[in-house]
Amino acid sequence: MRFCKKCGGLMVPKKSGGKNVLLCEMCGETEEADSSGYTLVRKVEEKAEVVVIENEPSTLPTTRAKCTKCGNDKAYWWMRQTRSADEPSTRFYRCTKCGNTWREYA
Repeated sequence: MRFCKKCGGLMVPKKSGGKNVLLCEMCGETEEADSSGYTLVRKVEEKAEVVVIENEPSTLPTTRAKCTKCGNDKAYWWMRQTRSADEPSTRFYRCTKCGNTWREYA
């Protein structure tokens, strides 16, 4: 690992004009790379697919909560931190009968 003599930034290996050089991505300074251990590889980034499951969330715990839409008195519940860390978590409920989802702030 090398650092730029001009600004102290990290020098990364790049191809320039058919030869390997070290390039500072902060200031653009280049220097010739010696052959001691610099290997250029192609970086491949994989995109992860987000899977949304619309089925009944049977692994969630249930509680007694009245649904405002259908009047059912049983709902799945979970908690998420939707505001800053010093605020209480938000409780979410989903009706086991109609799937209506609502939240309750603590």
